[in-house]
Amino acid sequence: MPRYALKIEYHGGPFVGWQRQTEQSSVQGAIEAALAKLEPRAHKIAAAGRTDAGVHALAQVAHCDMERDWSPFRLSEALNYHLRRVPVAIVDCAEVADDWHARFSARERRYLYRILVRRAPATHLKGLVWHVKQTLDVAAMQAGAAHLIGKHDFTTFRSTICQADSPIKTLDRLDVTHIEGSHGPEVQFDVRARSFLHNQVRSFVGTLERVGAGSWQPDQVRDALAARERGACGPVCPPTGLYLAGVGYPDDPFGSDPT
Repeated sequence: MPRYALKIEYHGGPFVGWQRQTEQSSVQGAIEAALAKLEPRAHKIAAAGRTDAGVHALAQVAHCDMERDWSPFRLSEALNYHLRRVPVAIVDCAEVADDWHARFSARERRYLYRILVRRAPATHLKGLVWHVKQTLDVAAMQAGAAHLIGKHDFTTFRSTICQADSPIKTLDRLDVTHIEGSHGPEVQFDVRARSFLHNQVRSFVGTLERVGAGSWQPDQVRDALAARERGACGPVCPPTGLYLAGVGYPDDPFGSDPT
């Protein structure tokens, strides 16, 4: 059975998340239903990472096994036809080796978080950003973020329902930048690691927003990390501003720039 890698974009608003749920709308369920239109049988796809309800993706990666030999172009076109009624799109497709795995072959996950900073409510970006009214000190937020880079016990920034075997992870990048967006100023977070704990990125952003607002000092992020206690974390930010922005592989099946 030939195996195909799928690069997937979706708006997380209508879904309970990536993972298939009985009688609830999920991204995985929508794609598997589309696959069943092409080859009538039960399909089970695997993704690089699971996203929660309301979280978006610019470049989620999954793989599927097909019985027929499809050209990648025809497979993506056919899937997009059957996905046209939901905010999910296959933006690239490539045939891969039988042992290639969207999750286990991955070496990096990249997340983007967007905060819209303006007094007026979000209109065009509603559901796509976290709307914050007060000005944020980006330099202070970056100073706080610096304490999180590297290998640490991230218990403080881990959901209480996280199922990971260990809270120890290595955070490769957490860049905080100011962007002049077309709808107003944004603070954006570029977060990269091989893997993440449940709610880890949203816990980072919620905590750093408190630093930017002046409620926390940057060094309090270091203290919260050292506490290794969930109660030391700042507020967890909403899912609406979070995007799975990319997945890195030793040999990118789509031939894109790994940076």
